[in-house]
Amino acid sequence: MAKHTSSVFQRRVVNSFRFSLQGLQATFREEEAFRVEIILAAMLIPLGLFLGESGTERALLIGSVFLVLIVEVLNSAIESVVDRFGGEQHDLSGRAKDQGSAAVFLSLMLVVSVWALLLLF
Repeated sequence: MAKHTSSVFQRRVVNSFRFSLQGLQATFREEEAFRVEIILAAMLIPLGLFLGESGTERALLIGSVFLVLIVEVLNSAIESVVDRFGGEQHDLSGRAKDQGSAAVFLSLMLVVSVWALLLLF
């Protein structure tokens, strides 16, 4: 029984990983903003490792950058669902897209705030 449970668990982990990669690939392929944020992350993450003076500072600098990527993926998912089901103009569809965009904006402001506070003060 344990072997069966183990193989089911392994299959689920592999499938989850594969689905996650598919989601990242789709977001990268379809969303220009995500591609720009990936380029910025590729520059900022090594810079955060170099400039952070402690593990905590490095975690805050790098974590804030990863948060932007996470929020952008979620925003893209919201937009995909709205586009799939919202063929006509609707206030709620527009609101959902605006709120997703606002979440990305707030995550970008978090990056600016964290980096400024840690590196300038």
